[in-house]
Amino acid sequence: MKTTLPSRKNSTPVHRARCAADFLHDPYLNKGTAFTEVERKRFGLLGLLPPQVSTIEQQCTRVLENFRRVPDGLGKFIMLSALQDRNQTLFYRVVMDNIEETMPIIYTPVVGQACQIYGHIFRRPKGLYISRNYKGRIREILRNWPEKDPRVIVVTDGERILGLGDLGANGMGIPVGKLSLYTACAGIPPEQTLPILLDVGTNNEDLLKDPLYLGIRKKRISGAEFDSFVDEFVNAVSEVFPAALIQFEDFANHNAFRLLAKYRDEVCTFNDDIQGTASVTLAGIYSALRLTGGDLKDQTLLFLGAGEAATGIAELCVSAAVAEGADRAEAMGRCWFVDSTGLVEDSRTDLAAHKKPFAHRHAPVKSLEAAVKSIRPSILIGASGQPKRFTREIVAEMAKINKRPVIFALSNPTSKAECAAQDAYDWSGGRAIYASGSPFPTCKYKGKTLIPGQSNNAYVFPGIGLGVTVSGARRVTDEMFFVAAKTLAEMTSPKDLAQGRLFPALSQIREISARIAAAVAEVACRSGLTDKRRPKNMLELMRRSQYQPVYGRLERN
Repeated sequence: MKTTLPSRKNSTPVHRARCAADFLHDPYLNKGTAFTEVERKRFGLLGLLPPQVSTIEQQCTRVLENFRRVPDGLGKFIMLSALQDRNQTLFYRVVMDNIEETMPIIYTPVVGQACQIYGHIFRRPKGLYISRNYKGRIREILRNWPEKDPRVIVVTDGERILGLGDLGANGMGIPVGKLSLYTACAGIPPEQTLPILLDVGTNNEDLLKDPLYLGIRKKRISGAEFDSFVDEFVNAVSEVFPAALIQFEDFANHNAFRLLAKYRDEVCTFNDDIQGTASVTLAGIYSALRLTGGDLKDQTLLFLGAGEAATGIAELCVSAAVAEGADRAEAMGRCWFVDSTGLVEDSRTDLAAHKKPFAHRHAPVKSLEAAVKSIRPSILIGASGQPKRFTREIVAEMAKINKRPVIFALSNPTSKAECAAQDAYDWSGGRAIYASGSPFPTCKYKGKTLIPGQSNNAYVFPGIGLGVTVSGARRVTDEMFFVAAKTLAEMTSPKDLAQGRLFPALSQIREISARIAAAVAEVACRSGLTDKRRPKNMLELMRRSQYQPVYGRLERN
């Protein structure tokens, strides 16, 4: 018999505490100065805290005052990381109430800077480090995790961190940051999240020579040895944490596609760099088309970069165009790529497998500018990790071809963006429809205020995670990313579009995530991917299931 999808309730695991000090040192239990007089007496905390009992609002004010005094992003990152280590509830309250101010700190762009020097700013361990030296013992290591029911795991091997390359064990900052967003944006309870770093070595010579580097000092394993290690990891998760969703994050192209193809039909998994990026970009394209007036099936897309992000976007756009009535071959033929060698076309013999379906008939072209002139795209998308590749000449050519050129500079962090927002507006005569992967400040063009859209995966992956975990979906499907894109685009208002925004304000992210989660859960129910009965009101279930950063009443078991 099917059971109704459950509503998630916040809980306070007081059984974790063995003595008074545990209440102050356990981030799940600690309330700091917000412990009430009754709790202080009951749990032996009298004298261990200042006498004034604070509200969580007063604590937030104190945190924000100090946060805003810190002059640089890295300092702010360290401060928020320390807060998360000592008081989870207060950390998430501060982040959720100030999401537009804090997200660039706990995730891109500042998290990239933090990962580069992770061993130098290390304070307390977060997550699990599974070294290749532990092969054959991964199940044992997973059982060392103190929380026994994680529902979302983000795992990386640190080989392709944002646009920064191989950062080895320093890449742990990415799973930690992503899972913070799962909680802050969608309401996955923090105790149900697990960041994991697969330490298979690093080929970064600077890290191997760094005396403060915390990973193993060996070159990366590859080939069959790497595959065997990952296979043991996936099988171990399936056994120890069978209800967990596994999100692969920042694996290099040569592994990311293979791993997704291998495991997507075996376990509940997805790759955010491929599928999440595709979903949020498709949402941005849908919003842009409300300004240009065209249909997706009639657009010509040119990508700078042909890695996992770019080809993932193209594949989802093709599926969306087919849903609009386009022929699949015709839709594929409207997606073009420029990689490090030049235009991806059918005479080339050096193409990786994931590029070959997009190698169309065309004369060889070596430069992006020449490709723009030849292909005449309506949409130009950068996912190359190469900064400033969208030059004045290229943007001007896009503006010459299109009344409203759509220009997405998606590479992260901000320093890697293909062009800055202000440049896109200036070089296009104010006509560009622009989005970036990392945030840019508000721009001005001839007295008009323009707010650049941020094509941030955080609009999509947290809601997908919430929908999958609450529904009990056994798999993550392409349709889930398609409905997530549609849902996100529908929440972009005419006012947002008039200001240049292609996405709703991040201040709405909890409701955005709830709506995406509901759409994803509907797909799971409709597709027979869950044994749980569909509730009468899926959206209300998702809203009720979201973790709320409030202090609960503590009582002994």
